[in-house]
Amino acid sequence: MQIEQFKTDIISLRQKLFLFALKYLQNEEDAEDAVQETLLRLWKIRDQLDKVSSPGAFAMQTLKNICIDRLRIAKEHTEINDFYPGANDDTPYSVMERKDTVALVKKIIENLPELQRTIIHLRDVEGYELQEIADITGTQVGAVTVNLSRARKKVRDTVCKIMKQRSA
Repeated sequence: MQIEQFKTDIISLRQKLFLFALKYLQNEEDAEDAVQETLLRLWKIRDQLDKVSSPGAFAMQTLKNICIDRLRIAKEHTEINDFYPGANDDTPYSVMERKDTVALVKKIIENLPELQRTIIHLRDVEGYELQEIADITGTQVGAVTVNLSRARKKVRDTVCKIMKQRSA
């Protein structure tokens, strides 16, 4: 793709790309960064864009993937306290109890069978979709669902059992 055609086919979509990214990311700066990254990626492969039937659609799909990656990264960096009820009412006791509970859950997950451990990590920590997990693990979506359910049940049952023992 020549420079003029790139400007016509891709750069002209900048505002449309920005509005799309803004809906996904809910932040103007992040949306602008995602659009810039999209344009840069497309520029790097401009010679191959002639083979694409719809460069505009390809640009939108590229932007969507970039936005999803950014959301996953942001999700990974979210503190566990953001989801823990009463996290803002920290007392030394509540902080220690939360840390103990998190450590307990991590230890339980480490002791799960390898496939269940992988699936629960991919789904609940990294936020992958079931189909993506199936592709990664080389299993069917149904198997992913079953293993995820079993892993969560095992974690839940073990935590409940340990908590009952502690309170007794």
